[in-house]
Amino acid sequence: MNTGYSRTKATQSKPIKIYNTLIEAGQNVVIKIPVGRIPSGNIISIRAHVYRGPRVGPCMVALGGVHGDEVNGVEIVRRSVEQGIFTHLHAGTVIAIPLLNVYGFINFSRDVPDGKDVNRRFPGNATGSLASRVARIFTREILPVIDFGIDFHTGGRGHYNYPQVRFTSDHLPSAELAKAFGAPFTIEAKPVKSSLRRTAVDLNKAIIVYEGGENLRFDEFSIQQGILGMKRVMEYKGMFTEAAPAEASKYFEHTSWLRSPRSGMFHWVKCSGEQVKKDEILAFITDPFGEERTQVKAKHSGFIIGHNNTPVVSQGDALFHIASNQKPRPKKRKL
Repeated sequence: MNTGYSRTKATQSKPIKIYNTLIEAGQNVVIKIPVGRIPSGNIISIRAHVYRGPRVGPCMVALGGVHGDEVNGVEIVRRSVEQGIFTHLHAGTVIAIPLLNVYGFINFSRDVPDGKDVNRRFPGNATGSLASRVARIFTREILPVIDFGIDFHTGGRGHYNYPQVRFTSDHLPSAELAKAFGAPFTIEAKPVKSSLRRTAVDLNKAIIVYEGGENLRFDEFSIQQGILGMKRVMEYKGMFTEAAPAEASKYFEHTSWLRSPRSGMFHWVKCSGEQVKKDEILAFITDPFGEERTQVKAKHSGFIIGHNNTPVVSQGDALFHIASNQKPRPKKRKL
């Protein structure tokens, strides 16, 4: 086991401070960090459950609900808190935040009420937009304390993601976390500008992103895979001793979207988790009158890591997210 943490570097035996609260080794506390008010005047707060083990070790954040409608991530962290998983730490500290974007959650929305994405506003601004303020609170109160973390997400609206981890390939600590997690799919992916992962890498802190399921819909398989992977990461870091081994993960360097050639009704015959071959039929697009049918074929071989669950699509909509280790060739433009 490689904990990735030396005693000369470790400081977790000392008190840590989050929002003016000191937490000693062996303590478990809940800290409410106010982020603002809704129009009724009620205060909106981020709840951070802090668990400190008896021994020196690294500090991990388990984060859900950066996007308010991605309920599987919220459930992974919530269930872990409810089941007392973090109360059995062998060493180190866990900061469990089931829900960061409270505004989006209560409005069944990915974003905050002004339409901005919290995960495109890091490191944030204390006097900026609402999304920037939420990002700034996390950057100010949580990022300085942690050594690494797992950011739990799901597919976007109407899109299902097969359980997968995305990591920054040129950042070795992130690559090691992704390997330890052991998701069914492990994807090399550059961090998006102004995302939490980008900000963390700039601070040399490893955060991997777990994706599983679809927004506003529980998916038990994705939830279970998320909890199991998190336990394996904690075991790898010397914080936990009861993780189940993972099955072999499939690693991919490239992903691409297969888009709808026309508008109509979408009938998939292949879905997430399945292997596909080049020119294999993956779906049909039909008109609503039973008169027209168009085949959708794979443009290259690989594995489907995400698919569209929407029954009605428009031309150009993303239908299948396909991963492979062969870089897709760019389309030649017609002059």
